[in-house]
Order: sequence, then C-alpha cells, then structure tokens
Amino acid sequence: MTARVSPIPHAARPFQGRRAGLVTRTLAAVVDLVVVVTAFWLGYAAVSGVLFAMEPAGFQFPDVALGPWVAAEYVLAVGYLTLRWSTSGRTVGALVMGLRVLNRNGSRMRPVGALLRAIFCVTFPFGLLWIVVSAENRSLQDLVLRTSVIYDWHRRVRPALEPAAASEGPA
Repeated sequence: MTARVSPIPHAARPFQGRRAGLVTRTLAAVVDLVVVVTAFWLGYAAVSGVLFAMEPAGFQFPDVALGPWVAAEYVLAVGYLTLRWSTSGRTVGALVMGLRVLNRNGSRMRPVGALLRAIFCVTFPFGLLWIVVSAENRSLQDLVLRTSVIYDWHRRVRPALEPAAASEGPA
C-alpha cells in the first residue's frame, strides 16, 4: 500500500480552510495590482505598436490623460476580479498566496456576486483593514456581501470558516 502525498505544505495544514488574515490578503492584493497595471501597459504597448505599424513616419506615443487612465484601470481591475472570482475563486495573487474567495454557502461565487464584490473591493480597498478588528478575519466587503477568503492550497476544500489561529499563518 502506498501513502498519499498531500499537496498542502505540512506547516500550512492547520490553516487549510480557515479565513485568511490581513497580511496574506494584502500581499495577494498587491500581486493582483501588479497584474492589472501590467495588463494595462501591455495593452498600451499593443495599441502603440498598431499605431506605429499604420504610420511609422508620423508615429507618436498616444497620450494617456489621468481621467481615462484611471477609468481604464478601474474597469480592467473590476473585470479581472469578477472573471477570476466567478470561475476559479482565485486571482493570480490568491493563487500565489494559497487563497480562495467563497460565497456565503462556501462555494464558488456567481458572476453577479463576484461583480459586486469586485466593485466594492476596487472602489473601497481600505475595507480590507476591517480584518484587524474582526474576530472572524472578515473585511468590510466580506461582511456586507457575506463572502469569505480562505486558505486553500488544494482544489477540494471543506472550509472551516473560522478565524486563523493567533498567528497570521503562512504569509
């Protein structure tokens, strides 16, 4: 008989299925911010490349005014979060940090719920700080929309939905 090898790191096993803390969620959000900003600038580079190909002699980089730039980043961030949360429950940042976003039933978010959460998170990112005073490690977004962000290094998890132990855990 062969022993099963767990994909979950030994030190992370006590946290599997528990709500994630502020440090881990903040680091995941920073990774996601880098993904969104990078996607924007890759899009800008692609548009610039097309404009250059169309008229190389008179090419100038397109101006990016602050208002349209902020609006484009906002729409891109909301779209990215909505898509990732409604399909896998994981953004790139959540994948890197071993997190997953779940609805109130402990399952994958539906598109409308993911969209509402994405708008709330992008519009009011400081709602994440509510975790500091929450005994359940819940952000303001989690409380209002009844969602949870859990540690999940494995595809199948039965969420404990309890606050993490006194320490932040693997961050």
